[in-house]
Amino acid sequence: MDLWQYDATDLARLIRTGQASAREAVDSVLARLHKVNPAINAVVRVLEDDARAQAETADAARARGHALPPLHGVPVTTKINVDQAGLPTDNGVVPLKDFIAKEDSPVVANLKHAGAVIVGRTNAPAFSMRIFTDNALHGRTLNPRDPSVTPGGSSGGAGAAIATGIGPIAHGNDIGGSVRIPAYCNGVVGLRTGFARIPSFNPSAAMTGRPIGAVMMAVQGPHTRTVRDARLALEAMARGDRRDWRWNDVPMQGPPPARPIKVAIVPEVPGGHNHPAQVTAVRQAGKHLQAAGYVVDEVLPPDIERGVELWHQICVTDVFGGLWPTMQKMGDPDGIASMQGWLELHKSVDLPTYVAALTEREGLLFRWMSFMQQWPLIILPTLSDLPPKQVADITKDGQEQVLNAMRPALLAPLLGLPGLAVPVGSHGKLRTGVQIMSMRNREDLCLDAGEVIEAAEGVVMPIDPAK
Repeated sequence: MDLWQYDATDLARLIRTGQASAREAVDSVLARLHKVNPAINAVVRVLEDDARAQAETADAARARGHALPPLHGVPVTTKINVDQAGLPTDNGVVPLKDFIAKEDSPVVANLKHAGAVIVGRTNAPAFSMRIFTDNALHGRTLNPRDPSVTPGGSSGGAGAAIATGIGPIAHGNDIGGSVRIPAYCNGVVGLRTGFARIPSFNPSAAMTGRPIGAVMMAVQGPHTRTVRDARLALEAMARGDRRDWRWNDVPMQGPPPARPIKVAIVPEVPGGHNHPAQVTAVRQAGKHLQAAGYVVDEVLPPDIERGVELWHQICVTDVFGGLWPTMQKMGDPDGIASMQGWLELHKSVDLPTYVAALTEREGLLFRWMSFMQQWPLIILPTLSDLPPKQVADITKDGQEQVLNAMRPALLAPLLGLPGLAVPVGSHGKLRTGVQIMSMRNREDLCLDAGEVIEAAEGVVMPIDPAK
């Protein structure tokens, strides 16, 4: 088996034990990148020379008998919207193409500290504000399973890279589904971490501050092909940075919940359309867990429809007062059209309504935490529909359908909770899939359940792009 086909856990072991070198691993992944990336445009900046130099340094460290970090020599990718020293944080925006970061964001620094070798930067929509990965600077990323549908967004390049074997770990971030939706669309694993689990800010913009919605909801997380790699990547990414006042120094493994663990499944999400294939996927995930000893109930968590409305009220108001004027000046036409449709469908609110929405969110979070005392795990579809066709969001009607499908993806960010997307079943060329949610700082429960589902469904293997 070629080295690019291994997951990060096995590849790190091969490098650590001398059965493969970091240089061989990097060369293998770069060869795979050059073979498949032209068909999908997932990686938009290839760091070939730097990656090979990093690999040589890694091999020299091993030869000298140094203690090796957990991702020593493992090739990974980072997303174009996080600072990486010496490279542009362009976020898919033409006027930012020469905006060079002077230092690494914490998540990039943590990957490097863990020994990972960064081989490239993955694509995102302009300002990372769509579930379609397309921008005027880098062009469109295609879904390797079906190029007619979105690879998801905003971390669509990351999801497509992992699906095709361009490294075993791809960094992404998530404020409304941007890790979990690409994982679903590309048929891979994606972990949206909970609030404050991974330190998260760009040094290039830290002093200006962020809207409160982004402070509460935006997190970092990995795309992988195996659940064990998601666990490994989480541990690497979560190393602390005290400049982020939100960062939590808490154990990766929480206290065991009462046994048997109860799971609430939500096959049909209130408030809109539910595709039968996604309904089936949720029920199938429940069957996999039930067979492993979990107790599975089909029961609704509190006030799902209202939670979706609160996400829109908070985020639309943030965007309308901040990013929207910048997008109109600097964004690409499709990004502007997409955001215009969103702002027409969900209006910005006045200050008293905004403050009331934040207060109501707090009450909803208490109700969810009470619910999760009885059902520590909740399983919903990632999207309630199949992946939409490319550029479906540039009309108001199309955007309405897209936002309707996104309903279940908005709950975890609204409440600051972790969510693990895993493939379950298939529909034509595509994988169907679910997201597993739990309480804050309980990514471990999501990952444990994800491994049970993965054992029943089979481990994701890299694919060649569809013609």
